[in-house]
Amino acid sequence: MEKQGEKKASEQSTGGRLLLFPMPLQGHINPMLQLANILHSKGFKITIIHTNINFPNKSNYPHFTFEPISESLVENEFEGSSAADIGNVLILIKLLNTTCVDPFRDCMVRLLSEEPVLCLITDAILVFTQAVADKIKVPRIVLRTGSLSSFHVFHAHPLLREKGYFSMEDYKSEAPVAEIPPLKVKDIPMVFTHEEESLHEIMEAMMKATKAASGLIWNSFEELEQSSLIDIRQDFPIPNFTIGPFHKYFQASSSSLFTQDRTSISWLDLQKPESVLYVSFGSILTIDKGEFLEMAWGLVNSMQKFLWVVRPGVIRGSEWVEPLPDGLLEAVRKRGHIVKWAPQQEVLAHPATACFWTHTGWNSTLESICEGVPMICSPCFGDQPVNARYVEGVWKVGVVLENGLERSEIESGIRRLMVDEEGKEMKRRMACLKEKVNLCLKQGGSSNQSLQNLVSYIMSL
Repeated sequence: MEKQGEKKASEQSTGGRLLLFPMPLQGHINPMLQLANILHSKGFKITIIHTNINFPNKSNYPHFTFEPISESLVENEFEGSSAADIGNVLILIKLLNTTCVDPFRDCMVRLLSEEPVLCLITDAILVFTQAVADKIKVPRIVLRTGSLSSFHVFHAHPLLREKGYFSMEDYKSEAPVAEIPPLKVKDIPMVFTHEEESLHEIMEAMMKATKAASGLIWNSFEELEQSSLIDIRQDFPIPNFTIGPFHKYFQASSSSLFTQDRTSISWLDLQKPESVLYVSFGSILTIDKGEFLEMAWGLVNSMQKFLWVVRPGVIRGSEWVEPLPDGLLEAVRKRGHIVKWAPQQEVLAHPATACFWTHTGWNSTLESICEGVPMICSPCFGDQPVNARYVEGVWKVGVVLENGLERSEIESGIRRLMVDEEGKEMKRRMACLKEKVNLCLKQGGSSNQSLQNLVSYIMSL
């Protein structure tokens, strides 16, 4: 395992410069910076272009050059790290794709006047970058930070709309989506706000810009999503590179926008092997007070140990854990440990961690697979329901809480994975996936070979 930012002495430096531009949300910044480290280890010089929202900590990356662009986002329309739902995320995406065009173009022109650039790598959702790249004649490669499976569903939006799925009255229907098994109707990414039309527009623009790109990079591995990769290659006949999982190329390092509580690890050190449920719903999702209390009761009633990440602001209208009444708070602390943020990769790799209750964002899902930890899934929006359905229905390494956050179902789900025989079977299947991760990264493995192909491809542009 290489140290971050270093490359093997025997590896010849390419010497060329790459420009990378992440979407400024935690779940998008992390994989872009991980990709930057991977490409730097192959000898490329790296420049990170970033907005003034959620910009990365430059001191953690002395081997990169950082170039800020001054977008003019309206603060009262979107406050960077407080994106609470898919509506806010869609607002951010729309604003970025309109206000960043001119400052991004000016930045690119200036950088190109100073030094040749091999290519630009941007998040798939930053669709405006394709037109700019075309105009100044710089090849653009797309990074898609989610799963291939969810991207395939996003690409099918026009078909699903034509079939009437988006106008169904029962949008929480358990009915199967015949066109895309194993999805259920309720797994289709929908938005029941005034931003619904924006979702379709964004999906259409993202697909068009991706098809116009010079290549497509995935934070996944071929053995996990082989059938989806076949479909993607047919729909997007440009070079596809499945080089993930990105975070496994280097020792655990943080590009987190939140301060990590190291007591997570010291508390886990005191617990028995495979005895703890890790609970974290990521960096964006918010819940109401009632849902929070149901989570607490479900955790307590399960009679299992748990490490619970309660991000400040995750409970709407509350600062932190003050909605917990004294008696329930005492019961929670008796069985569990609450932190504001945790070093997730270390937590999942810890011998005491048995199971992960997650929102099934792709980074969290992939990190759990890499450590062989079965999942309890509570998806909310975007790609999360698709990821959750694959966890349960395709890979069979977890369960979906189908009825939201309800204490009896939470308790049942926890016991299914941590006590019952069903959970042991999932653990065995997870161990097989974990081994496939290890093999794909080794010399001759699918991701290793795909990375070599990507390096050669960039050098040929």
